[in-house]
Amino acid sequence: MSRRPLVLALALVLPFGASATDLLQTYDLARTGDTQLSASESQTLIDKEGKVQARAALLPQLDGSAGYSRAHSSRPGSPVGDTKGRSYSVDISQSIFDWSRISNLRAQQQLSQAADYDLAAANQDLITRTSATYFDVLVGIESLAAAQTNEAASKKQFDYAQKRLDVGLAPITDVHEARAQYDSARANTILVRNALDDAYRALTELTGQPISNLQGLPDDFRPDLPADQSSQGWVDRALEQNPNLKSVEFQKRSADFGVASARAGHYPTLSFGGGYSNGAGWDSVHGPLAPGISAEEEGYNWGITLNVPIFAGGATQSRVRQALSQRDIADDNLEQTRRALVRNTSNAYQALVAGVSEVEARRLAVVSAQSAYDASNVGLEVGTRTVLDVLQNQRTLFAAQVEYARSKYNFLQNRLLLEQAAGTLDIADVQDINRLLTVSAEARLAPEATQSN
Repeated sequence: MSRRPLVLALALVLPFGASATDLLQTYDLARTGDTQLSASESQTLIDKEGKVQARAALLPQLDGSAGYSRAHSSRPGSPVGDTKGRSYSVDISQSIFDWSRISNLRAQQQLSQAADYDLAAANQDLITRTSATYFDVLVGIESLAAAQTNEAASKKQFDYAQKRLDVGLAPITDVHEARAQYDSARANTILVRNALDDAYRALTELTGQPISNLQGLPDDFRPDLPADQSSQGWVDRALEQNPNLKSVEFQKRSADFGVASARAGHYPTLSFGGGYSNGAGWDSVHGPLAPGISAEEEGYNWGITLNVPIFAGGATQSRVRQALSQRDIADDNLEQTRRALVRNTSNAYQALVAGVSEVEARRLAVVSAQSAYDASNVGLEVGTRTVLDVLQNQRTLFAAQVEYARSKYNFLQNRLLLEQAAGTLDIADVQDINRLLTVSAEARLAPEATQSN
C-alpha cells in the first residue's frame, strides 16, 4: 500500500530542509523505513485479495482451447499417408445459485474490512513504538547527564577526603568510602552510556538510518490532562472506535458467514453452461489415391445443470461442526478483546492522571535532593557533616534526577497510549507532543559523551 499521501501530508508540517531531530521528523522516517509497518501493509493487500477471488467464483468463467495434430502412417503394401487435423472450442459457465459461494463472498468482504482496521491499528502502533523508542533515548540522555554529574561530584568528594587525610583531619575510612562511591559512579556512567548507545541503535533500527541531536522537554515542563477528564468517556470512545476491536468484530461476522457457507453444502446448486466447437481433418495419400478433406464438423451446446447433494460421507456435516467451533472461537476472542480494551483504557487514563502528580512530585524531589546535597556540602566545610553524609545525599540526588526524567517521558507516552486505546491516535497527537519538545537534549551532556554518539 502506498504511503505517499501521508508522506506528502507530513511534508506540509515539517520545516523544509530540517534534519530528523524531533519526534515528528523521526516518525516521518519511521513511516518510510519501518519494516513492521511495511509487512502490515503487504498483509492487508493479501487479505483484501480474498474478496476478489470469492467474487470471481460468482462471475462467468470463459475458457478456450485450440489444437493441431499430424499423424504419419506407413505399412508394407499400403499407401503412405499423413493425417492432419485442427480444432478449437470455447466454453462458458455461470453460477446461477450457489449459497456456499455467496456466503464465502460475504465472509471475505468482512475479512477485507477487518484488514483495513488491522492496518489502521498498525499505523497507530507505529506512532507509539516510535515515541517509546524516541523517549527511551531522551531518558537515556538525561540519565547519562545525571551520571556524569554524579561521577564528577564523587571525584570531588574523593579528592577532598584524600586531602583531609593527608593533613590528619579525616580517617582512612572516609577515603575508602569516597573511593568506593567514585568507582561505583564511574561504573554506573559506563553502563548508562552503553544503554544510551543501545537506545540510539533501536531508533536506527526503527527508522533505517542514524538519528542524533534529538529535541527534549524544557526544564519548566508542566504536564496537563486532556480535555475529556472522564474515564468512562474514554472507555466508551474506545469501544466505539478502537481499530483492534473493530477488526475482531468483522472477523466474528466472517465466522458467522463461514457457518452459512459450510451449511450450504446441503443445498442444491444451479449453473449454466455452454460451448462452441469447430474441427477439421485432412488425408494426404501418396499413391493412386487423390488427396482430399476427410472430415469437418462444427457445433455448439448449452444447458442448465441442477446439482443436488445426497450423501458426501459425512464431510459436509463435519465442515459445519468445524465452522461452528471457529465461530465460537471468534466469539470468545471478541469478548476477550472487549474486556481487555476496557481494562487497558481505564488503566491508561488512571496512569495519565497519576502521571501529573508523579511528575510534580518527582520535580520537587529533585529540588529537595539538590538542597540537601548543597547543605551537606556546606556542613562538610564547617565540620557539621561528614563525607559519608555528602555521598548519601549525592546518591539521592542522582536517583531523583533519573526518576524525574523517566516520569516526564512516561507521561507523554501514556498520553499517546490513551489515544491509541480510544482509537483516535493520529498525526495531530504527534504534533501536539512535538510542540512540547523545544530544547536540545544532547546539550545536557558533557562534550565527550556528545561526540561518542
